Amino acid sequence: MMAKIVKGSDFKGVVDYILDKGKNAQFVAYKDLFLENRETIAMSFNAQSRMNGKVAKPVGHIALSFSKEDEPRLTNRVMADIALEYMERLEIKDTQFFIARHFDKEHPHVHIAFNRIDNNGNTISDKHERLRSTRICKELTLKYGLHIANGKDNVKRNRLKEPDRTKYELYDILKAEVGRCGNWNVLVANLKRQGVEVYFSHREQTDEIQGVVFTKNGYRFNGSKVDRRFSYSKIDTALQRNRREERMGMVTKAHEAATPNTPSGTEQSEFFNGSLGLLNGSGSSYNAADAEANQEMAKILRRKKKRKRGFRL
Repeated sequence: MMAKIVKGSDFKGVVDYILDKGKNAQFVAYKDLFLENRETIAMSFNAQSRMNGKVAKPVGHIALSFSKEDEPRLTNRVMADIALEYMERLEIKDTQFFIARHFDKEHPHVHIAFNRIDNNGNTISDKHERLRSTRICKELTLKYGLHIANGKDNVKRNRLKEPDRTKYELYDILKAEVGRCGNWNVLVANLKRQGVEVYFSHREQTDEIQGVVFTKNGYRFNGSKVDRRFSYSKIDTALQRNRREERMGMVTKAHEAATPNTPSGTEQSEFFNGSLGLLNGSGSSYNAADAEANQEMAKILRRKKKRKRGFRL
């Protein structure tokens, strides 16, 4: 379950969008609205919003989306119950609203339109609403046993609109590049080739970097807003890890190159047995070259024996 929150100033616009005939909208819940048609609904919202003219954006609009795997059990009644509990926990209460289900996409979803000016003329607080919304969605997903998606990798990019489309493009690029780069210079260069500019934010009046910002297609995103793993500190940690692993790999390869292949087990026994046989002149492939090589080997072995005798003394 995911929520997308939007605020605006045009009640007629949001009503027309949600109740568009092409979306096959169905009401699943409503309160304190004159539902004769779209015009009367917008008129009801506007009348109450005038109780507090100081609020520039009295329109509240939230889309709640669910996984396709949950569709068989998500009846209109179940979706209404979940949406109403979501609103209650987000403290959207004592105000006008309607909830409508759409059938224009393959995944189940509902739209909530509500008046940010409550029945008493007070403003419904939006303080930390996105953080609170994320927590509530997780809680309700667990409570109702809904499908838990595997994250951004499963989001269908072709269905996204801006700026989300660019945000997910950036996510895919960063996921690939951060995983294979060993320092910031290489990462910045690779990102630039793909149309991504990188900017660093510094602590006041110091050279200490405290954040990173990425821009693409005219949109600007803090690293942590693209994904938690792309904050400056976490990217820096990942680059350092890549660098260590690369160095370890180079050391291992150098060691392997410097160490001759040594036969093992039976092969090793056969190697020495064959050599000794050639030294004794009993090998069938005995020739002058073999003899010369074996004589040199015999000299080496004799020198080793002499050194061992010297150690015993």
